[in-house]
Amino acid sequence: MKGSIKTKNGEITIDNQVIAKYAGICALGCFGIVGMAMVNVKDGIVKLLTRDNIRKGVFVSVKENKITIEFHIIVSYGVSISAVVNNLMESVKYRVEEFTSLEVEGINIYVESVKDIG
Repeated sequence: MKGSIKTKNGEITIDNQVIAKYAGICALGCFGIVGMAMVNVKDGIVKLLTRDNIRKGVFVSVKENKITIEFHIIVSYGVSISAVVNNLMESVKYRVEEFTSLEVEGINIYVESVKDIG
């Protein structure tokens, strides 16, 4: 289901893929995030996604105009995962709500790997 906003001039519909790409770009700006991950379920291999394929690591669902976002991320080695995740949740929630004018009901984060960027 897509998010929609009714205005006095008509209705605005936002595709889930648009929200996913925006949320992914927001996430990349957070400290400690190396990138989005795609997991090959068959092999269990984690792949770092390029900026062009960022949506493959972010999943969005909209129900009754409330957004739920799922991130599959790779974090930097040596950082506090809880601090990175809390920062990611707060930042993305605020920015996506401002961008869409819809409420972010939940954010689920799966840390798929750790990468040494030094």
